[in-house]
Amino acid sequence: MALELLGFPGASFGPCCCIHSAFLRALHQLYYDPNIENKNLAQKWLMQAQVSPQAWHFSWLLLNMDKVPEIQYFGASALHIKISRYWNDIPADQYETLKSQLFTHITRFASGSKIVLTRLCVALASLALSMMPEAWPCAVADMVRMFQAEDSNVDGRARCLALLELLTVLPEEFQTSRLPQYRKGQVRSVLAQECGSVFPLLEQLLQQQDSPGFIKQKVLKCFSSWVQLEIPLMDCENLIQAAFTSLRDPELFDTAVEAVVNAISQPDAQRYVNTLLKLIPPVLGLQEQLRQAVQSGDMETSHGICRIAVALGENHSRALLDQVEHWQSFLALVNMIMFCTGIPGHYPVNETTSSLTLTFWYTLQDDILSFEPDKQAVYQQVYRPVYFQLVDVLLHKAQFPSDEEYGFWSSDEKEQFRIYRVDISDTLMYVYEMLGAELLSSLYDKLGRLLTNTEQPSTWQHTEALLYGFQSIAETIDVNYSDVVPGLIGLIPRISISNVQLADTVMFTIGALSEWLADHPVMINNVLPLVLQALGNPELSISSVSTLKKICRECKYDLPPYAANIVAVSQEVLMKQIHKTSQCMWLMQALGFLLSALQVEEILKNLHSLITPYIQQLEKLADETPNPSNKLAIIHILGLLSNLFTTLDISHHDDDHESTEVKKLPVQQGPNPVVVVLQQVFQLIQKVLSKWMNDAQVVESVCAIFEKSVKTLLDDFAPMVPQLCEMLGQMYSTIPQASAIDLTRQLVHIFAHEPAHFPPIKALFLLVTSVTLTLFQQGPRDHPDIVDSFMQLLAQALKRKPDLFLCSNLDVKAVFQCGVLSLKFPEAPTVKASCGFFTELLPRCGEIAPVGQVVHENGKVLLQAVLEGVGGQASRSLMDHFAEILFALNKHCFSYLSVWIKEAMQEDGFPSARVSPEQKETFSQQILRERVNKRRVKEMVKEFTLLCRGLHGTEYTADY
Repeated sequence: MALELLGFPGASFGPCCCIHSAFLRALHQLYYDPNIENKNLAQKWLMQAQVSPQAWHFSWLLLNMDKVPEIQYFGASALHIKISRYWNDIPADQYETLKSQLFTHITRFASGSKIVLTRLCVALASLALSMMPEAWPCAVADMVRMFQAEDSNVDGRARCLALLELLTVLPEEFQTSRLPQYRKGQVRSVLAQECGSVFPLLEQLLQQQDSPGFIKQKVLKCFSSWVQLEIPLMDCENLIQAAFTSLRDPELFDTAVEAVVNAISQPDAQRYVNTLLKLIPPVLGLQEQLRQAVQSGDMETSHGICRIAVALGENHSRALLDQVEHWQSFLALVNMIMFCTGIPGHYPVNETTSSLTLTFWYTLQDDILSFEPDKQAVYQQVYRPVYFQLVDVLLHKAQFPSDEEYGFWSSDEKEQFRIYRVDISDTLMYVYEMLGAELLSSLYDKLGRLLTNTEQPSTWQHTEALLYGFQSIAETIDVNYSDVVPGLIGLIPRISISNVQLADTVMFTIGALSEWLADHPVMINNVLPLVLQALGNPELSISSVSTLKKICRECKYDLPPYAANIVAVSQEVLMKQIHKTSQCMWLMQALGFLLSALQVEEILKNLHSLITPYIQQLEKLADETPNPSNKLAIIHILGLLSNLFTTLDISHHDDDHESTEVKKLPVQQGPNPVVVVLQQVFQLIQKVLSKWMNDAQVVESVCAIFEKSVKTLLDDFAPMVPQLCEMLGQMYSTIPQASAIDLTRQLVHIFAHEPAHFPPIKALFLLVTSVTLTLFQQGPRDHPDIVDSFMQLLAQALKRKPDLFLCSNLDVKAVFQCGVLSLKFPEAPTVKASCGFFTELLPRCGEIAPVGQVVHENGKVLLQAVLEGVGGQASRSLMDHFAEILFALNKHCFSYLSVWIKEAMQEDGFPSARVSPEQKETFSQQILRERVNKRRVKEMVKEFTLLCRGLHGTEYTADY
């Protein structure tokens, strides 16, 4: 039908009845066949059919009124796809015919299936967007006129609904359309003007007494859709006021809220300050409805009204604050939002509204603090009391419910409440900027009164909330100069801790004050016993261990008097296995910080008592036949050692603040305690490895011990280098694993430039390279992690000690070929690492003869691999890395590159069949000309890869 009318090619293909029946059969399979494979096949065939030229014909046939809605829907969807994605296939002289047919079908379906009607409206909307403004200048006005015209065959109400549906989907289709950017701006402007044809109709339908509820609901949805086109707010005034009136109708409430919020929230709205001021009274007028909703537990209504108040306040606080003469009405709006923040009930069980308001308080504060000093002073005077009230409200909202009530909450509700408290914490931290030290004083006074008032004992929830407020601020704000912290530290031991939540907050508060304790070490003894006591409680695992770790890190130079006690308590809880694995690791890190500040003899003594039980356990495990349970035990023990050695640093590499300089101990003489311990357990670790060499996790855990020790100790690790190199060589020769290469890379980075350590490092590097080259010969595809790590090792060697590439028994050509092969891996990290290798290798062409020779002989192969990746073989996210190789080739091998690129680009279809010889020549010349600006080369490569992929100028390039 349509195809003949439009005169498209394909009108005469095959017997219509056969293909028509094939469509029906495929659709029947898709909707009704229980066999999932048949469904998938049918869907695949139908998707291909939708984009075929024949779809123009069959879409209309499938829309016949004798078909079921599912089939009609497919026909309408196919039409939309053809119009929206293949617009250029439609001859301009057929636009009017297509438009007329769509109008006819929409009228026909006005009283038919709703889903089919919507899809047809979307198709017509897409047609209108593609035609306006040139080919269809008054599209919206025409639509209104067409559907308002009398049509005896179609009921007036059905026509009205069809028109509203069409007008609603038109802006929605615009938002998701694939129009080029320049067209999008043009069409948006036309649509904004066309609202003059739409809004009077919507106002009329809303104000008509006899308009049924479903029509009004559709009108509000339509208005909501249009305001997102950045219609001037003053043009929306009447409809916004009508939407406010609709809020009194329970059936229209949700839709009216959406319409008002969308209208108020459009970014351009702040330009229309007079209209915004007119909106404050109707928003304030909702307060009684809000109070009634809260009293009756109507969460939906209170939520909706809060959304409106917050939308006005949050989006336009700056514009409204600027209207100084209207300060009282804006303050009334702020107080209304405060009511929403403090809405009774516990989030998220009894209320879900208060969380909507938190961002508003950020915004208002930012806007107040952005004014010039005089104006800011005025608003500070008005709003400081408001923010003090906000702190009280937030801390009340942060309170836990009763233990009994909390016991009935689901795990999901508890998690939502936890996140909500984090949001409150962030808000309090922010409020500190406005209220300053006075806020801490206020919290301290309240907490003091609470803890010292014997006549009115407080609930633990109240105490916990005040402490939580302190913790929120102390975690991120420097409270070192606050005069209330000493008092708070003095109050903490007076807290009667009878509850896990309160105990957790006490721990986190102490942790947040650890930097203050470092400056006031005399107070450590006030709180340290509480922390050590909490260590024995599994329910306080995270808070107690993380707090001890913070204290040990910040106060380590003041902890020697407490060290024996801390180590003893920690040992006890570790032996009792009170904590989960991750907390055990944190505890070991805490002990590492603690021991770092002791004398070497003390460190060794403590290490001995701390580690001996684990060494004995490891010896026992090393003798056992490997099985899953002893594997976990081995990994756990190796992990404990790793984490201990991560922070045990007597050289104080981790001290980055000068204030501790006076406390630093003199540099220790003799071997580092960690090295002493590692040397003692080295044979045991080798014994464990001999049985678990095939297990990647155990090997990784062994490597982690040495890798973390190397990173922490740096040069102090030197005595271990020869034996570690030997062990790594044995490990890697037996079973190549990425973790062994990563550790080799660390050794190269730190020790390769030291003449004394070069021989073992060189031997290990050559061995790892040789074994990996053998792996490449066998097929490296199953080991992308090894290839990734190997490429990083090669790059590190070139960066740190390029002499390694001068070794006579290093096969530089084979290494180069491995790099080229790695560029073709599907895993992006591996390709990135390979690019890193080549960007380090190419600049060495002149100074390292073997490298120069290999690049000159095989550089063309590298170039081809890079161009293949740019041509579409590699992820677009890697283009910057490929560009760096091209830049390096051009800078260091220009004469060769100019020949290679010409030869490579002469090949038909290379690097992509989508680029013409002229485009390839242009790209080649651009690359060869740019030898200074790397950023420009990256832009060229990005541009060329889009051409190669057929994406240039499409929506997919928008964020590229």
